[in-house]
Amino acid sequence: MSGPTYVMRAAGPADLSGFLQLREIAGAGFTSLMLNDKAMAEKLALSERSFASTSDVAGSERYFIALEHLETGAIAGCCGVKSTIGEKPPFFNFRLITEAQSCAVVDRRFDMNVLIGVNDFTGCSEVGSLFLRPEHRAGGVGRALAQNRYVLMAAQPKRFREQVVSELRGVVSPEGGSPFWEAVGRHFFRMDFDEADKLSAITDNQFILDLMPQHPIYVDLLPQSARDVIGKCHEAGEGALRLLEWEGFSFSKVVDIFDGGPLVSAPRDHIRTLRETKRVRLAASDTISNAKRALIATSRIQGYRCVSARAEVRDGVAHLTAATLTALKLEPGAEALIWVDDAN
Repeated sequence: MSGPTYVMRAAGPADLSGFLQLREIAGAGFTSLMLNDKAMAEKLALSERSFASTSDVAGSERYFIALEHLETGAIAGCCGVKSTIGEKPPFFNFRLITEAQSCAVVDRRFDMNVLIGVNDFTGCSEVGSLFLRPEHRAGGVGRALAQNRYVLMAAQPKRFREQVVSELRGVVSPEGGSPFWEAVGRHFFRMDFDEADKLSAITDNQFILDLMPQHPIYVDLLPQSARDVIGKCHEAGEGALRLLEWEGFSFSKVVDIFDGGPLVSAPRDHIRTLRETKRVRLAASDTISNAKRALIATSRIQGYRCVSARAEVRDGVAHLTAATLTALKLEPGAEALIWVDDAN
């Protein structure tokens, strides 16, 4: 059996050039990569500090994970977990509510959809920043990259909040245009979508608090092009949405204030991969008779590494190839985390 092709590991300042390349490929609307060089360097430095932290409670940590192609050392993708959101910077959204209208005199009764600005998810954890270079989007790599965020959380669950959310990129054209922004945001912020998107990535978001609409917006007053994309994700994010739903996330009737993309949420301890992740001891074996696809990771957040590989678990021991142990930088007998795909 061969070893893993990729390792998912803590990202840090040494990865700056690789992430600058990802930024160029990701395109408009992928806010977490829409950073200037200085802000990207600061993001990677914060990630390094977060992984090195010895805290046992949820704080301001930002865990940025690099997908490294082991043969070339290239950064093939990324994802991230924010321990706490909404405290700094604030986390604003539109909640989609239904307002009932009725009048007995004219025998009319109907419902109106209304958008209201909220920051209901302050104090939650967030998973996001899932991006994979197109040439690596095959063989379940994207799924493994998405799932490894929950294996990270399983390492030390108390370093994450009890409610977890995820924002998905809304409908944005290849040229960077957003139908929702043109119908709503532009009238209040008086700037292009791309400018607002970049500001939200590199500032404390005070501009959102100052300029976002203070009163309800009736959806029926918006053009059809905007109504059609409320709560819809970018076509490139449809796979990520399916993975989130498989994990137990559901639409929270909340959308992004810029592009109208959906926000989904789930209780931390109900997330499928996190629930099914177990602690085991590791053993090296070149002949594994009943190997299944698995995610295997270090048992602590400090020095975090995770791989997708074949493994067999017997009596609390996970049997792996020597190449898999090498990719994890672990020795036989070490404690590790494992999630096993019983369907494969």
